Amino acid sequence: MKTLFEEIKASITNNYAQDRSFWRPVLPWGGVFTIKAGRKAVSSLPLYVEIHLRNTCTIDGFLMLLYVILRENQHFPRELSLHLGREFVEGFLYLMDSYNFTAVKLLWIWDKMEKGQYRSEVRKVSLQIDLFGNEHDNFTKNLECLLSTIQESHCSDWKCPNRMQEDQRRTINIHCSGLREFTQRVFCHGAPAFVVLNMQQWKSEELAYVPYHLDLSDHKYLLEGATLFNKEEHHYSAAFQIDGCWIHYDGLRNVNLILLNKPPEFLLLSSLVYIRAAEK
Repeated sequence: MKTLFEEIKASITNNYAQDRSFWRPVLPWGGVFTIKAGRKAVSSLPLYVEIHLRNTCTIDGFLMLLYVILRENQHFPRELSLHLGREFVEGFLYLMDSYNFTAVKLLWIWDKMEKGQYRSEVRKVSLQIDLFGNEHDNFTKNLECLLSTIQESHCSDWKCPNRMQEDQRRTINIHCSGLREFTQRVFCHGAPAFVVLNMQQWKSEELAYVPYHLDLSDHKYLLEGATLFNKEEHHYSAAFQIDGCWIHYDGLRNVNLILLNKPPEFLLLSSLVYIRAAEK
């Protein structure tokens, strides 16, 4: 049985140059998960409880990128299991390859997200979960065990109340009358398999040049994908590379995969995703 990744690769190989769009059963927007809860006391009909997912594009693009990263790099599943948990990684790959996409999203929601990160309500026998919001709040913030960094700084002013300071995850912003020197920011748990750069604070005119590789912590990282934001629809999509081909993924569209002649235009760029290059 072919994996979903192998099916997508086969579609790329067999795709005609004049028809660059195609459909594959990849993560669709939203989702419905049905739970068989037993039988009613009077009726012989089984009672079902449904979980309805809405506005899942805030996690869909990153879940698709995570799947491609894990399937395209044979050593990453074991490495990422140390940070995300072996059961999560194995379950995630199994559910993706089984096309059980609503269960994939529920796995992320219940295993990696905190309840305060999404809205939920019960309507009759249905649980409604709404992920409307920001993809970095719903996804990348839950990868802190993998992507967290730390940096030390030292202020030259002896009267500075925070002369020695450690900052984790964020750039330091401390006001003092002296000069503050910064050490190199390093990853708390060693160089990760992939890094996510939040580009939302960048203006479109500043994105004329997007680096295809980065040097971080004595390792080279290669551009693997990106997530994109449609301001008018408040909707996220993603783009990724397979065998050197750029593919645009959008779970809200009937044609959910499109081969690109060139890397996608980054005018509505939300994030860049880089993978660690193999050591030679």
